[in-house]
Amino acid sequence: MKLYFDQLEKHLQSALLPVYLVSGDEPFQKDQSAMAIRQRAVEQGFTEREVHYVDKNFDWDQLMASAGALSLFADKKLIDLRLSSGNFGDAGRKVLVAYCERPPDDMVLLITMGKMEKAQLNTKWFKAVDQVAGVLQIWPVEAEQMPAWIKKRMQYRGMQPTADATALLAEQLEGNLLAADQELEKLRLLCGEGEVDVDQVASAVTDSARFDVFALVDAALLGDSRRVVRILQGLSAEGVEPTLVLWALSREIRAMANMAWSLAQGTGLNQVLSQNRVWDKRKAPVTAGLKRYSSRRWQGLLYQAAEVERVIKGRATGAIWDELVQLSLKMAGINLIRKKSA
Repeated sequence: MKLYFDQLEKHLQSALLPVYLVSGDEPFQKDQSAMAIRQRAVEQGFTEREVHYVDKNFDWDQLMASAGALSLFADKKLIDLRLSSGNFGDAGRKVLVAYCERPPDDMVLLITMGKMEKAQLNTKWFKAVDQVAGVLQIWPVEAEQMPAWIKKRMQYRGMQPTADATALLAEQLEGNLLAADQELEKLRLLCGEGEVDVDQVASAVTDSARFDVFALVDAALLGDSRRVVRILQGLSAEGVEPTLVLWALSREIRAMANMAWSLAQGTGLNQVLSQNRVWDKRKAPVTAGLKRYSSRRWQGLLYQAAEVERVIKGRATGAIWDELVQLSLKMAGINLIRKKSA
């Protein structure tokens, strides 16, 4: 039985299936899914739990022994089987097929594993599992899905965000869902429950280095060179990792290059901004940047960003923060002349 992350909560309101298989490489949603299943199992009387970490030396006979053993402490048991990869090996596949042919009535088997390859869906072991199990494949949240994901996580905390608020957060929290969820919890503590608008979000995160990095990006696009230098000095003084600063600059430069290319192909400005999900309060800096440089010039800045990365990684000589100043000011339309060594 195929399950989806968004539908898992509703599914768990009914009786549990004998087996659950949760796979994928996105750790936050995978952990959330497994935790929800474990919690529901306790509520339905599966109060004893065995945890098995599966590696290449794992004895699969332990699973069959657990399935056949009578519990001394509870009537029902949850067997929590955890694999770091998506491969069971020959022994594991045989045991899973045998287990799923006659799953015990007083047990739930929860399997969490890495991403499954497409070919595995046609194997004998998977078909055996699929007959009795709820199969939940976890996929990464793409950029266009982030606003909806953030909105749902905020609503879970009692917050009601506006569209602009979720757009701002999606813009700046893209990537690591665990880190994003932690930021949303901080936001709840700062803003409280109820409606949350974009001004509250911006105000609440003023002191956050992550958001200061994005303030740097907008200052550069607007051509505000003094603010660019001031923000960079502050980030350096606070000990912010240069890698984070370069990531934000490179990400914006790449987006600007793509939007500038679309403009050159004859697409209207408003359509370009809409297609790239540029929210209202960012339209001014983005538009300023598009007027400043062509796609070719933005592509050139990507090469400069790559050189900064080489300095950060120690593959080229240079002062890291000076290099970041050079790149940021170039985005702002100011080209500093580098002194040639004698």
